[in-house]
Amino acid sequence: MVTRLYDGMRRVNLTGTAMGPSEGVSQKQFTVSMSHLLKGNSEEKSLVILKMISATEGPVKAREIEKFTEDLVGSVAHVLEHRQELRGWTQKKGPGSPPRVQVLAAQLFSEMKLPGGEKLLGPQRLDCDCDRATIEDWVFRAPHVATFLSVVIHRGFLLLGSSLDLSALLPERQVDQGREFESVLDVLSVIYVNSHLPRERRHRWRLLFSSELHGHSFAQLCGHITHGGPCVVLLQDHDGHVFGGFASCSWEVKPQFQGDDKCFLFSISPSMAVYTCTGYNDHYMYLNHGQQTIPNGLGMGGQHDYFGLWIDVDFGKGHSKAKPTCTTYNSPQLSAKENFRFEKLEVWAVGDASESQLAKSSRSILDVDPEAQALLEITGRSRQSQGLREVPEDDD
Repeated sequence: MVTRLYDGMRRVNLTGTAMGPSEGVSQKQFTVSMSHLLKGNSEEKSLVILKMISATEGPVKAREIEKFTEDLVGSVAHVLEHRQELRGWTQKKGPGSPPRVQVLAAQLFSEMKLPGGEKLLGPQRLDCDCDRATIEDWVFRAPHVATFLSVVIHRGFLLLGSSLDLSALLPERQVDQGREFESVLDVLSVIYVNSHLPRERRHRWRLLFSSELHGHSFAQLCGHITHGGPCVVLLQDHDGHVFGGFASCSWEVKPQFQGDDKCFLFSISPSMAVYTCTGYNDHYMYLNHGQQTIPNGLGMGGQHDYFGLWIDVDFGKGHSKAKPTCTTYNSPQLSAKENFRFEKLEVWAVGDASESQLAKSSRSILDVDPEAQALLEITGRSRQSQGLREVPEDDD
């Protein structure tokens, strides 16, 4: 990207007449290029991006833009790691899956449309010509392009007086102190999902539940996530597909659907995509446990026994059904197999926790897991810590 930036700057024409690139970068060329990339509109940004891609004045091939996008995403990942600004996340790649750089770059590139409105789908489209108007529309349509350029310039070159705030781009990762934990998400996939959350929820992710830390138990899942506020549910099936959903409000165990139209489903691997509400129904979220006549489990979208995302009470099993898409979110089948098995499940609370949620997180496991409490009582054993607790304050 450094070479691309340098070439783009020296190709900037300040005279208004056609001419080749200069031998070096003048102060005016540097100033104009930085102004366009950091503060310019989509038209001004596209002017410099086009010159970063090719020395020709005319259209560029779609495959050249695809390569530029991969270079850009890779540079962001490198800069954040080099400057030690990963905010707790890692750069590790999932085993057996395409590098996340390529996956996110492919998602950004897929936002590009030809003048007729057609998307650049399929290898045959890579030879299509893309003019400046096409790139301008792409920069407007995919704001990550401009954001990533800003990160590379601000953090890569350590601009003095930089006002770039990374908290809205990459959330702070919070896990209980002393717990070693490696998420199935890496820094790029977190950036992608985070960008679709409500703005006030983007600066911090706090781990509520992990099958790795808290065990393979549906009761434990319910105990850790209920009344925990808006959160991201994430899992990885046995075939390496990574997917999940955003719950816009606290989960409650009850036989009715819950949530609102801010909820969405998403895929991370093998491809990145977000699927928002269609308005067809209000089956946004569902969580039930201990009922005999209706399904027990956690679901998002669709209907009973046919969810867009379902985690069964028989922990480790789930389904993602869509023929051809989920009615609630218009999502395709997210898992490799319609009925899948998984080993890794994570739930992250997003944004700041309320006082009641923080108080809940400090409760005993016997409080949040009624099955554990009942088992203790059945065996005739007493709760040794009961008399050692502080008296809780009365709720107003």
